[in-house]
Amino acid sequence: MSATTESIPLLSPDLLAKLERLELVSRKVFRGRMKGERRSKRKGQSVEFADFRNYVAGDDLRLIDWNLYARLDQLFLKLFQEEEDLHVYALIDCSESMNFGTPTKYHVAKQMAAALGYIGLCRADRVSVQALGDQGRRAPVLRGRSGLWKMLQYLESLESGDNVSLHDAVKDFSLRNSGTGVVVLITDLMDKSGYEAALRMLVGRRMDVYVMHILSPEEIDPPIRGDRRLIDSEDGDETEITINNYVLERYKLTLQSFLSSVKHFCSRRSIAYLPVRTDQPVDDVMTRYLRKRGVVR
Repeated sequence: MSATTESIPLLSPDLLAKLERLELVSRKVFRGRMKGERRSKRKGQSVEFADFRNYVAGDDLRLIDWNLYARLDQLFLKLFQEEEDLHVYALIDCSESMNFGTPTKYHVAKQMAAALGYIGLCRADRVSVQALGDQGRRAPVLRGRSGLWKMLQYLESLESGDNVSLHDAVKDFSLRNSGTGVVVLITDLMDKSGYEAALRMLVGRRMDVYVMHILSPEEIDPPIRGDRRLIDSEDGDETEITINNYVLERYKLTLQSFLSSVKHFCSRRSIAYLPVRTDQPVDDVMTRYLRKRGVVR
């Protein structure tokens, strides 16, 4: 029996090797908790010079610039850019609508989250890859490459079907996680109550927000015709419809209007909007597409 797409490992050895050379790009400077590889708001000791300031009693004499003292007869301290860690959050939409397509949007979302998480682990960032909803409460906070296996075990244990609204799920996440940093929301944005309030909440937390919008080819160009009964996978709502060329054209126009509105909403709030199709190989998304969009380097 051949293996299904869902049974294939989330990250291949070849992809892991490529991810080790990448780094997540933070468009903001955050104050971290531990020494890492990120530029901090604090001034400390590193190889990168930041500024001078006047010496005051009690300062470390080793930081005095004696060359400057010889010229100006005044004591100044050298300040260097302190490098600290970054908190990287990858949030996965676990609603039933994500369990659609071949491969499913849910499986692709877990692949993307795993890849982003591993990049953060390789850069000594604090990484939290977690599901939206109750399953997110047991997500580990990891640091260092040794955390890869715990992250993968957590991702493989996740199940779809948590039909909590994006707003409620993001609110729960915000209450449980007080840190700031980069947050990547991986979702199909299919929520009858809307996505706007959830994204505003993340922006309000002063996060560096990325939205990875996952859609399947079957949603972009539905391969169906004729009389159909459509059933909402999340709330069970039903409707009967005759699908012909006219209806499909209207559907595609509506979809494009929706995508344009999402892009405009994100652009106005400095949210990076990243549409991703499930038929795009994860290797290409991580090493080409996201690099081109400035998410990784």
